[in-house]
Amino acid sequence: MKLPSALDALTEALRCLPGVGPKSAQRMAYHLLQRDQAGAARLSDALHTAINRIHHCSQCNTFTEQETCEVCLSSSRDRSQLCVVETPADLLMMEQTHSYRGLYFVLMGRLSPLDGVGPRDIHLDLLEIRLSAGEVKEMILATNFTVEGEATAHFIGELASSRGVRVSRIARGLPVGGELEHVDSGTLAQALIDRREY
Repeated sequence: MKLPSALDALTEALRCLPGVGPKSAQRMAYHLLQRDQAGAARLSDALHTAINRIHHCSQCNTFTEQETCEVCLSSSRDRSQLCVVETPADLLMMEQTHSYRGLYFVLMGRLSPLDGVGPRDIHLDLLEIRLSAGEVKEMILATNFTVEGEATAHFIGELASSRGVRVSRIARGLPVGGELEHVDSGTLAQALIDRREY
């Protein structure tokens, strides 16, 4: 039996979400149409609104509805510090710590030559303009601790150092409340390397 073309199109559209394969997309489509049409309508409206209203901040490249996001506009932020993160979700996590009062730059990805992602694809041209202004004195690299995240941090660190900007990297190690027997050996090794005076 052939699916109605609109149902087929909905299923295919849902597959664009990360981690959603053909079967999951089909289940979601059936659920929305069969059990939650009001939810489907809200989802459609929210997607349409977000696509039309949200764009990139002119300074930090995160998502915002304004020309410049509220973090960049804040007069209480330390403009000499710039924390570089991969995604807007990473920026949100940093903000939830309530321990950083500088500004941000969101790459919207990370270098990955195997996937064809180079410096232009992660907006390093915008970051260079930001560094050239001379306001940034310290750059904090907060990319993920993956191979690509480390390569991205190294590349950006070199870029910042060549402009006389002090570069630091967020520490990594054991989670708060973690027990040694449950930690992988790589994390434990890094915690030993990054140890500090007590």
